[in-house]
Formats: sequence, C-alpha cells, structure tokens
Amino acid sequence: MDKLEFNALVRNEIESASGYYNSEYGEDRITAMNYYMGEEFGNEQEGRSKVVTTEVADTIEFIMPSLMRTFTQTDEFVRFMPRQPEDVEGAKQATSYANYVLNCQNNGFVVLHNFFKDALLQKIGVVKVYYDETEEAQEEEYTGLSDDELTLLLQDPNVEIVSQNTEEYGEESIDEMGMPVSDYSVSHDVVVKRMSYGGMIKIDNIPPEEFLVSKRASSIEDADFVAHRTTMKVSDLIQMGYDRKTVEKYAGHTELESSSETTNRFEDIENSSTTDSRDMSMRDVLVVESYIKSDYDGDGIAELRRVVTLGSGYEVVENETFDHVPFACLSPILMPHRLVGRSIAELIMDLQLIKSTVMRQLLDNIYLTNNARIAVVEGQVNLDDLLNSKAGGIIRMRQPNSVQVLQPPLVGQNAFSLLQYLDEIKEQRTGLSKASMGLDADALQSTTATAVAAQMSAAQGKIEMIARVFAETGVKQMFRLVLTLCLHHGKKEQMIRLNNKFVPIDPSNWKHEYDLTVNVGLGSGQTNEKMAFLAQMAQKQEQILLQMGAENPLVDMQQYRNTLAELASMAGFKDATRFFKNPEDTPPKPQQPPPPSEAEMKMQFEQQKFQAELELQKAKQAAELELKREELQMKMQIRQEELRYEAQLRGFEQQLGAKPSTNLPRVE
Repeated sequence: MDKLEFNALVRNEIESASGYYNSEYGEDRITAMNYYMGEEFGNEQEGRSKVVTTEVADTIEFIMPSLMRTFTQTDEFVRFMPRQPEDVEGAKQATSYANYVLNCQNNGFVVLHNFFKDALLQKIGVVKVYYDETEEAQEEEYTGLSDDELTLLLQDPNVEIVSQNTEEYGEESIDEMGMPVSDYSVSHDVVVKRMSYGGMIKIDNIPPEEFLVSKRASSIEDADFVAHRTTMKVSDLIQMGYDRKTVEKYAGHTELESSSETTNRFEDIENSSTTDSRDMSMRDVLVVESYIKSDYDGDGIAELRRVVTLGSGYEVVENETFDHVPFACLSPILMPHRLVGRSIAELIMDLQLIKSTVMRQLLDNIYLTNNARIAVVEGQVNLDDLLNSKAGGIIRMRQPNSVQVLQPPLVGQNAFSLLQYLDEIKEQRTGLSKASMGLDADALQSTTATAVAAQMSAAQGKIEMIARVFAETGVKQMFRLVLTLCLHHGKKEQMIRLNNKFVPIDPSNWKHEYDLTVNVGLGSGQTNEKMAFLAQMAQKQEQILLQMGAENPLVDMQQYRNTLAELASMAGFKDATRFFKNPEDTPPKPQQPPPPSEAEMKMQFEQQKFQAELELQKAKQAAELELKREELQMKMQIRQEELRYEAQLRGFEQQLGAKPSTNLPRVE
C-alpha cells in the first residue's frame, strides 16, 4: 500500500467514525448534560413558571459516593494472580506496582471519579493509558577547569557545551641545567546543558467527544479503528519532535473547539467565542492519534498500526506498527454486541421532563389562586382602583356586583399524586428511594427491620451491579494496559513506597499471563454487618490459636492478622500497619541447632582435650625457650664484664710497667 492510498484510508476512517458518533451520540450527550445542569427545555412561555427539577443530577450524585466507596476502600485496587508456581513473586510485585501507578504516579481518585461519572451521564467513560517520556534540560556553569577536569565532564553523553572561554597564563624559565622550562597553565570557563531523561505511566480521562471507534465495534479489542481526536499547542508538538513548518501550517482555530459538545460543556462559564492567540507557539492544532488495522506491508495480513495526523487535512506525520490499543472504556448498562451501552441519565430524563412540567403547572395554579383573575362590568368599575393591589384598598364601582373573582380550581392534590407516581417509576428504574437514601424518617418509622433491610439491599443491588460491570470491563482493561507498559518500559529494579514501606520492584521478571482480580467492596450486607461478621471470625480464630497453638492446621498468624487488617480498613483506616505488624515483613528467627548426641559430645570432649594438651605443650616449649634465652643473655653480660675488667687491668699494668697477667680465673 503506497503512502497516498494509506493516507486516504486513514482519512476515510476518521471522517466516518467522527460523523457517526457526532450524529448518533453527540445530541444525546448534549441533552444529558443539559438535564444534569438543570437547563431549560426550550418550551418555556413568558409569564409562566420555568422551574426545572434535577432528577438526573440527584440520581447520579447519589450513586457516585457508593461507587467510589466501593472501589476505594483500600489502596489495593487490583490484584494479579499467578498461573504457575514460579510466577508468585512476579505477580505480587506487579500488584504492588500497578496500584502504585494509579495511587502515586496518577491521582487515582480523580481518574476513577471522572471515569465513572462520564459513563453514568454520557453513556461511555474513556481513559487513555500511555508512557509519558520526559526530557529536561538544565544549564550549569563551571569555572577554572583544567584540561583533565573538562575532559572528565564531557565524558557524560548527556552533557553539551553551550559556551566556553579558555585562558592560558604563566611564563618560560631556565632550570639549573640551562634548559628552558614552560610554566604555562590552561583554565576553562564553560556553560553546559545537561539533559535528563525520565518517564512515567500516565492515565488520562478522555472526553467522550474526543474518542472515535469504528461503527460496528463490540469491544476495543475487536475494533478495526480506534482514535483520539484532540487539540495540542504548537509549542508542545514542536517539543515532541514534529517538524515546525508542518505544525505551524495547521495551527489555528479547529472545528473540535467549536463543536456543539465542547461548547455545551463550557457555555455556563464562557460568554464569548474563543479566538486564536497572537503567539504562534500557543495556537491549537488538531491532532488525531489513530490505531488502525491495515495491510500496510502488502503481505495479506492486517496488522495494528499507530498513525498520528495533523490538521483538518489529516496529514500523516507518524506511522508505525504497534502492539496494543491504549484505551479502556466502560458503560453502566451493557448492551450485548455493542461497545457503547446505556447511561443512567437516559433512564430518567423523561421523568425529569414530566416532573418539571407538572411542577410548573402546579406552581402556575398556585400563582393564579393567589392572584385570581377578576371579571368586571365594563364602565361600572374604576379600573385604576382595581389594578392597585394595595392591602385594604378601595375599589369604586357604580353598582353592586360589578366585580367578580374568577377562582381557578385547585389541582394540587392530583399533582402531588402524579409526582409520587413518577417517583415510584424512578425507584423501579434505578432502585433508589427515600428509604434507601436514608432521607425520610417517616418512611422507615412504620416499617419492619426486615423490610427496610430488603429495600436497602435492593437499592444496593443496582449500584453493585454497576460496580461489577465497571470492574469487569473498563477497570480491568486499564490495569492490563498498566501491566503492558510496565513490561515494556520498566527494565530496571527500583524501590517504591507501598503502605509506608519500601518494596523492590523488577519488571523484567514479570509475565503477561497473569489473572486479574479487581478489588471492589461488594456484598449484600452493610458495612456494620460485615464488621460484625469479621469480629466474630476474629474471635473464632483467637480460640483456635489459643487451644491448638500457632502450628494448628486451620489458622495461622498471617490469616489472623489479615482479619484484623480488614476490620481496620472497613473502619476507614487504610494503613493497617499502624496497628498490626505484618508477619510477612518480619525476618525469620535463626533456628537453634539440635542438641548433640552422646557420641558427638564424646568426640567434642576428645577434641577439646587434645587441643588443651597441644596448647599446654606449646606453652611449655615457649617457657623453655624463654629460660634458655635468659640464661644465654646472662652469660653474655658476665662475659662482657670480664672483658671490661681485663681491659682495665691491662691498663693499670702498663702504667706500672709490669707484665700483663694471664692467670685470671674465668667464669664458665
């Protein structure tokens, strides 16, 4: 496939997907947003009530806390399970690092909140998981460097000289041999630019109108075309390495900025249309990052390719093979064989319209009751007096009964019955009621505890179903993408902080084939009931440990600690290590060697006896040598004294002229 043919294919896929989603889902998302914000319907009449109820916003805002509490009870959002015995340590590290990516490298709470809220309101929530490579340049100044110091500095491949000033100083002299000696020195003053490279896994929420996918796609994995259509600044694109002339060619106002969905999202905080910046580097450029299956190399097999285009002309500036699609999406109500399901908003938008209409008519009826219309006999009443609504005012008339009040019928009772019926329909559709919300004490006063529990359990069942759908679709996809990027880019061991302790992580030892479990706090019981059950289970574990010991076949200290940690977590304390140590973190005590046998003790005694005799013999020999050394030294001192006396005697004899004597006694 040549370049022009491939460019035409990409352009056709982008335009087809954008046209389909704009026409099929764009208006629905705008309508849902208007209902959520309580905007007017467009059928309002001057002088009549324009009140708008907020069923859509109330329902979504009630579901959101339960969903977030379900997913954020602990810092461990997900757990990877090994498939082989040798994968246990790798799966444990992958679990720690994946949760670290969401909690620490990204704002996990905000990511999940926007992920879920987009789905509840606009049918689909989308996140993009990618590796964000960073490149930072920092200038450093050095003065008075020698040649060796400058050479050592430039050995770093990330260092580049920006400016350099070299000076030579010194003089020539003559040494003692008459040879010339040079005393010159070199000094370098340099300014260098040091580049530092890094990166991290990023998880970004994608607005639904920026996400494109092929029409008949049933899932991200099966889609032939998936794309992210957005705008980026000229400066950012040039910094990423794209050609400056090409980028500036397509800079300026884009159709995406003026799309009805984007305008609708910001219309309550904007009062004028946006204009292009005077600074070229800060102008917007339309960027479409597409993932398309195509037989680009002509081998008859379509492969996945990543294609980046700029501008409304979709000029291809990047085209490469790729191994995954970096998007995860979810919908609260799944539709079989369709990627985009149904939202909670569309279940109750019609009820909001009906309730708003009934409320308007009820208020209009109350207005007319308090300010009823009046019938008068023309020419028999002073109209100025009649139009003056001052309390106690006088109305002048020429004959009695010239003024008559037209009292409208009250519709309040019928309207309230209709509003109550509409609330019941909403409860059937969403499972949410006043009792389940805990707002109306009268609704629970005459109801048995079993009925209340059943009603609240039914409401929780709806929310738990949504939570399970989210966990098994978009959240799982997101963490599988995190694992994929860890394996691609995490090639060296590093330390991360998890639960206030530092854990070594080495992604090179991980595998793709891990089973994935998302931790969601689902269950039919309430938190208090779960805590009571865990407390009972902890008591049973204590009894087993006390009666059967720590080595019993039923419960060990690690399982007992897990129960206590779960109790602390459900009570709102995420870091259980503040209260209970983890036995896995305690290094094992060194084992005491077994007592020696009788034969070993006898052998050990013989060895000690032999060693003592050997040491005694060595000490005896050393003492004898020391004694002999002292005797020899004493003999040498005596001999030296004899020689000194002989020398003195010869000196006396010479002075007296006598013959030297040779018969002096000798000491042996």
